[in-house]
Amino acid sequence: MSSSAHVVLRPRTEADDDMLFALVSDLDTWEERGPETPAPLSRGAFDARRARSDAEPAGTAVRFVIEADGEAVGSISLFDFDVLARHAEVGIALLPEARGRGIGTEAIAQIVEFAFVRCNLHRVHLQAIESNVGAVRAYEKAGFIVEGRQRQHAWVRGRYEDIVVMGLLRSDWAQGR
Repeated sequence: MSSSAHVVLRPRTEADDDMLFALVSDLDTWEERGPETPAPLSRGAFDARRARSDAEPAGTAVRFVIEADGEAVGSISLFDFDVLARHAEVGIALLPEARGRGIGTEAIAQIVEFAFVRCNLHRVHLQAIESNVGAVRAYEKAGFIVEGRQRQHAWVRGRYEDIVVMGLLRSDWAQGR
């Protein structure tokens, strides 16, 4: 990360809606963010989806906006909580201009600390397409290890790719601090 970038995770405000719409409607990175078929997203569909998300019961997901040097540049969340086994999945998305600057690495480190210290999770996990080497590298810097892969599981821009499955235990995270 550039020594001047200051990364903060904060709640979403209405002022973030344009940035979040740009983020989720980016067809170039669609496959990196989920398994849905790439398709244009209207602002109305985005607003409806956000309203449904806002109405989810507490504890279903924890969502933050990533702010770097005072500017909203992405989102990060914990979701699919398992309250008995104490684990959840983490997901992150950054605007193109925020990638490769260490912002994602810092945001991942902050959400991991939030997961273990504030949410009392035992484990966090994630998935990434194998060609997203920058993301995999950021996850490894935060302590995640490759636990496996789903071979040719994702259709990405005209070819099949493996999904890399990564995880981090609280004990490993605490040891590396």
